Amino acid sequence: MEPNDLPIVCLPTDLSGEEAARLIDFLNQITEGLERLYVGQLIQRRERPKPPPLGTTYPPTCDPPF
Repeated sequence: MEPNDLPIVCLPTDLSGEEAARLIDFLNQITEGLERLYVGQLIQRRERPKPPPLGTTYPPTCDPPF
């Protein structure tokens, strides 16, 4: 395992329902803040055409010369 393979945070596994709801609310607030901060980049990324999957082959666009 490489250092970058380690998780950034350790998620708690023994939260009560109220604690889990508060954690989810907090994470949603962080996500919303990041979306507001990076809205321009997010829009550009969504509008950019996606590359074809690796190994995708296409038929030739014209007949071979021979």
